Amino acid sequence: MKNTIDTDAVKQLFQAILKLENEEECYAFFKDICTPNELLAFSQRFDVAIRLMRGETYQEVSKDTGASTATISRVKRLLNDDSDGIEMVYQRMDRKK
Repeated sequence: MKNTIDTDAVKQLFQAILKLENEEECYAFFKDICTPNELLAFSQRFDVAIRLMRGETYQEVSKDTGASTATISRVKRLLNDDSDGIEMVYQRMDRKK
């Protein structure tokens, strides 16, 4: 099994996501492609990342999101890596407010 996400299947998925035009389309697409638990876990990790970038403590994040400290630590590690995709999206979302 590959340790990379650079596959044709992932590229195809990303191209499909880029075709979505609004929140309703996102709901319909992700409802079809993810189980409710997968989508909730995905959204929880994104919420945890945003809260950590805002400077919230592990305790605050855990209390507000229900995420385990293991999940919070994993997200924190990802934020500390060279990848800055979450921060890029967060900044774009923040500018639209």
